Amino acid sequence: MKRRTILKGAGAVLVLAAGGGVWRASDRGVFSTGRGPAYEPWSTWRGDPSEGPLVYVRAAILAANPHNTQPWLFRLSASRLDLFADPRRSLGPLDPFRRELYLGLGCALENLHLAAQVDGFLANVAYLPDAASLEHAAAIGLTRAPAAPTGSRSPAATLHAAIPRRHTNRAPYDMARPVSQAALQALGGLNDDPELMLFWFAEEGKRRRLAEVMVRATEAMRRDDEVMRASAQWERFRWREMQAFADGLTVDALGLSAKERALAKWLPTPDPARVRDLWQRATRERQTATASVFGVLAGLGGELTPRGASGGGGVRATEAARWLRCGRLWQRLHLWGTTQDLAMQPMNQAIERAEREAVLGVEPTIGKALEELIGEPRWKPLMIFRLGYPTLPALPTPRRSVHRVLA
Repeated sequence: MKRRTILKGAGAVLVLAAGGGVWRASDRGVFSTGRGPAYEPWSTWRGDPSEGPLVYVRAAILAANPHNTQPWLFRLSASRLDLFADPRRSLGPLDPFRRELYLGLGCALENLHLAAQVDGFLANVAYLPDAASLEHAAAIGLTRAPAAPTGSRSPAATLHAAIPRRHTNRAPYDMARPVSQAALQALGGLNDDPELMLFWFAEEGKRRRLAEVMVRATEAMRRDDEVMRASAQWERFRWREMQAFADGLTVDALGLSAKERALAKWLPTPDPARVRDLWQRATRERQTATASVFGVLAGLGGELTPRGASGGGGVRATEAARWLRCGRLWQRLHLWGTTQDLAMQPMNQAIERAEREAVLGVEPTIGKALEELIGEPRWKPLMIFRLGYPTLPALPTPRRSVHRVLA
């Protein structure tokens, strides 16, 4: 073959390879972080006043929730909204008593409440209004509130403005910049519920012990095939799949740098065993190791893990209502943290594993360790989170539109 022919052939191969690489990058969403219909709710969240109560749902659907399952449904009327649990969006064996599902509903309820409040309405919340069904999570009655003084900016307005900027940050935190005691006190002051308590693990020894328990719990769950299969159902690593479902965990939400995200999207989707290993490593090396502070939200009374069948069995309305209120508090904490440029991430592996131990009837190793760490028998942990100052920005997650969540 002539040299010119060889060079032409090689050039054609390179063009095709480059074109294929660009196509693959585009198909995997390498160039489209935070774009597409699945992200529109973040920019249209204020809505139009002519929509009535639907504008409050626009704020509600941007709330924190487990694995981005978005387990909510809403029913609207002119003066009332009803919030329902969507059992099809439960995490199954990962959340056997639906504690996290109700926490997520509580987060949505807090956003909704703030949106109504800044719009001049009082949102009167009745928890679990239907004695025959735990799926009817709340009824919210709307009444016009007295007009606020002109030019005043209420605490509710400040939190409300932070709704589109609040995102879970799974990246490493800046250990050279500790969270101040003043910030922790301000966060604690947001709790006005006598049945909820916020415990801080800020001292190095206590923080290390809690981190060890979380790493052990993650390792135990990593070996639990049923739990990991349930979790994998909410992984959205393909761009088209993520846009179609508009939910779940994406590469953009994993706390990676821009280069790491691009590479993770471009490479083939890792097999389940690899995903488990990466989760375990991130928990140990990136997250628990760089937490400036851990917080534990605990509830008064009840059990660490309700006894009964999985899938919500054995749960009382009083417990579900407490979880809803805990979710509201978590959303409030995260919104306030957002106004202070704090990074936050729920890390519930230890409680999830304790619940799993109860369902399986095995030795409650993690459950006992959690109780010892809290050291207060009256208070049972409902949620664990870490906080600090970010080293990387947190990115938005896909969200279903309001019209997809109406009952």
